Amino acid sequence: MSESRFARTPEPPYYAVIFSSQRTEGDQGYGAMADHMVALASEQPGFLGVESARDASGFGITVSYWDSLEAIAHWKAHAHHQQAQSLGKSAWYEHFETRISKVERAYGSDLKA
Repeated sequence: MSESRFARTPEPPYYAVIFSSQRTEGDQGYGAMADHMVALASEQPGFLGVESARDASGFGITVSYWDSLEAIAHWKAHAHHQQAQSLGKSAWYEHFETRISKVERAYGSDLKA
């Protein structure tokens, strides 16, 4: 697995927004909007990184990392993000869950090194 798929986060504490979703059939502009949202989020103050995966059935999990609850709130309220949220509810998702947690400990290893 490519290391670039892993978010490079600082030493904890920081916050994770865990977005689990089941997609509807067809793209309907979803891919382009998802790419745009990642690019836009990466420009926001407090953004630390993102990791995302989706399986063949359309179930996916995206985890974005932030330095504060305030940064998360600002991102949630961003006008373009609100537009994407609205489209998600009306066209792209059958079901979704959002969870916010504080990361207090993190560790890993590059086993190929």
